Amino acid sequence: MNNLDKEEKELLNSFENNEWKSVENVKERKVEMESYARATIRKDKRVNIRISERDLNELQRIALSEGLPYQTLISSILHKYVNGTPILIK
Repeated sequence: MNNLDKEEKELLNSFENNEWKSVENVKERKVEMESYARATIRKDKRVNIRISERDLNELQRIALSEGLPYQTLISSILHKYVNGTPILIK
């Protein structure tokens, strides 16, 4: 357990505290999640935007710390925004 990072420790503590709940209709939920995953993975449109150099540098820094290409990070942020998902940046 000493090799776990902060996020892994939080997940383990959450599980051990019985905070996890079973999903009803697992098969239906799986189909729904697979549909979301397919829609997220499919990148069939290109967008060009102008942003400040400072913002781009910060996005690239965050992406590097997350081990992602910065375009993937930007796409992920936009996807979360349009779907109403909270955007958490460390």
